[in-house]
Amino acid sequence: MTQSNGFDSASYHAQIQKQGYLLSPKTAEKWSKAVLRTLSLNIDRRTKKALANSLPDELAADLTRTFWLLHFRDRNKSRAEFLEEVAKRSGNTDPGFAGNPTKAVFHELKALAGDKVSNDVSEALAPELSQLWEEA
Repeated sequence: MTQSNGFDSASYHAQIQKQGYLLSPKTAEKWSKAVLRTLSLNIDRRTKKALANSLPDELAADLTRTFWLLHFRDRNKSRAEFLEEVAKRSGNTDPGFAGNPTKAVFHELKALAGDKVSNDVSEALAPELSQLWEEA
């Protein structure tokens, strides 16, 4: 599906499938949603809004969909905890595998968001998550 702003979700999911070592575009879509929803709980509201504004509508909806009335971000969340949360949200039980698809989604998000928003996201994340974001 191609949106009016030039975003092609099929090629986006194909890239995640290839970079994340996934078996199908449908699986890549699940991982993308899981990473976006988990990421949204680990960045502040201002950064989430800036990232959502820089993404196509389909991805922005996944990012802004998760909402907790009383949520306190863990500013020291470890990489392992984040990957475990992403794995659970994607329907996978192996947080060890979650690294590749997560990096693939982060890579595509950084390409879509641009440098300024990418730097803002990196600064808003916990140190280990920021490192994961930068590695992508």
